[in-house]
Amino acid sequence: MAFYIISLIKIALVAFILLTVLAYLQWVERKVIAHVQVRMGPSRVGPHGLLQPLADVIKLITKEGVMPPQVNVFFYLLAPFLAVFMALISISVIPFGTQVTIGPWTTQLQLTDVNVGILFLLAVSSMGVYGVALAGWASNNKYALLGGLRSSAQMISYELPMSFSIASPLLIAGTLSLRDIVNAQAGYNFGFLPKWLIFAGPFPQVISFFVFMIAAFAETNRIPFDLPEAENELVAGFHVEYSSMTFASFFMAEYANMVTVCSIATLLFLGGWHPLWPAAYGSNFVAPAILFIAGALCIYHGINPARPFDRYTLPVFGLVFFGLTALMLFPPVIPVLMPLFWFLAKCGFLLFVFIWIRATLPRFRYDQLMGFAWKFLFPVALLNLLVTGLAVALGH
Repeated sequence: MAFYIISLIKIALVAFILLTVLAYLQWVERKVIAHVQVRMGPSRVGPHGLLQPLADVIKLITKEGVMPPQVNVFFYLLAPFLAVFMALISISVIPFGTQVTIGPWTTQLQLTDVNVGILFLLAVSSMGVYGVALAGWASNNKYALLGGLRSSAQMISYELPMSFSIASPLLIAGTLSLRDIVNAQAGYNFGFLPKWLIFAGPFPQVISFFVFMIAAFAETNRIPFDLPEAENELVAGFHVEYSSMTFASFFMAEYANMVTVCSIATLLFLGGWHPLWPAAYGSNFVAPAILFIAGALCIYHGINPARPFDRYTLPVFGLVFFGLTALMLFPPVIPVLMPLFWFLAKCGFLLFVFIWIRATLPRFRYDQLMGFAWKFLFPVALLNLLVTGLAVALGH
């Protein structure tokens, strides 16, 4: 009975945190892009625009859901459900940290530990294309159909180099379990160089990491690979006939897929929850230092406000950051919070790269997109896999 209760609590926590992250990830994206383009971004709804995601949710929920008369109703409604379901179910096998002990109960920071977790993620991600393809076909709109066809070809093409880039670190780790893959990256060479698979012998997986990240951009339909929803060519692409919460479903699925691929990259290549350098050299003080500096900056700008309401909001944020600093220095919770911090920090950095690329690069032409996949990325991923397999065989 305790197992089921703990599992339900974990499901509720992960669902709440993930949905909150998805809502505020688009706020972060709008803020980052605004700063890159030297403008304000969301700033009106709530302090610093922090209530903008809530306003967007209310707008989408209350907006009229218009269903065009020519659509295939069943598949039209099935498409957004498939997109969201396949995007959210992936998070169930991703480990976020070590284990937590509360009284007599010990549980992993993971919903379920599947010994073939990486295969499960590949299977689920390959099913995600059906949501986009069905949306384009069922809408009975030429722009939506072209977007769905583009997405199908793009996602299938980039899944091949992505699969090869994933297979290479699996050869080195010798397991399909995500938790075991992370555990295989524990420790340091020469006392300071982490044994992450991006650095590890017999063949460092730097090429695999970059191939995976490029393919991840295409798999998530992000710039510069957002051809399925190119507004200057296809109006809005595969979701052009969707509105209200059905449109929001595709929007949420995109950000959920971003979180998933960044988590996979962190687990496979960047050591998961293992720190960049040993605790003996102060890695446990990185998080408290960042939080303390953030709190001090909030207090400083609250005392010297740029806007009138900053004198009220920023000191509150400063106190919150100082409280989190004290929590991160509390010895009983350090073994739980520090691995979680390093995992989230690595995922956050990769998510920032996604946003940074969107604010920087232009969109490819479709022929460039497909040519890059088949003429460059696929041969590079295949060659890297062959060299890695040879290195592992000779190493044994």
